[in-house]
Amino acid sequence: MIFIPLIMAHLIGDFILQPNSWVADKERKKGQSIYLYLHVILHVFLTYILLWDRNLWWIALTIGVTHYLIDWAKLQFQNPKTKRTWFFIDQAAHIFVIAILSVTYFPFLRWEDFINSRNLSLITAIIFLTVPSSIFIKNIISIWTPVTVEHSKLQTESLVNAGKYIGILERLLVFVFILVDHWEGVGFMIAAKSVFRFSDLAEAKQRKLTEYVLIGTLLSFGIAILTGIWVKI
Repeated sequence: MIFIPLIMAHLIGDFILQPNSWVADKERKKGQSIYLYLHVILHVFLTYILLWDRNLWWIALTIGVTHYLIDWAKLQFQNPKTKRTWFFIDQAAHIFVIAILSVTYFPFLRWEDFINSRNLSLITAIIFLTVPSSIFIKNIISIWTPVTVEHSKLQTESLVNAGKYIGILERLLVFVFILVDHWEGVGFMIAAKSVFRFSDLAEAKQRKLTEYVLIGTLLSFGIAILTGIWVKI
């Protein structure tokens, strides 16, 4: 079963090992960016390593070629207004290619085959709950612009990327609670975040900002819960 290793390679290559500077350079120079080709080479390498079968070189090569074409199309046709839409189109296209390759390699594919490799599923889920989930949530809620709080009692200064890492930690903790069948821990996490986060927002009297944070929080917890349930199936 190659679906899980291919998904893992995609998550690592597209989210974990792709710096923001690469993304910015690709968006600025499009097809002329050297980082576009480095990104594709990285995907080919990761795919080949995680498949760990030299006879499957053609799958790694196919991933590289299709990844280049999909990313090139995204860079050519997206603009500031459609950037969010093209992010999801891009990800859907990559996953579609991975699914087609998995079916081609193993034509008698069943749903059970996607979740039988428990160790790989566990590792892939953990990877997904880190940076990839943060980027997905960021793109989902990007249609709203949070209100900038000024002249209020709310302390606007915060640690660099603190929200990102708080989200990652909370998803991983929720994931662990579900795996060990301690759902009360999930409730504790939600209550704890409500006390520390939403009390400040209530003090600032910014309803739109509170709703923005609430949507992001619910998405974060929801993704972690669904991922935990999927791994336990």
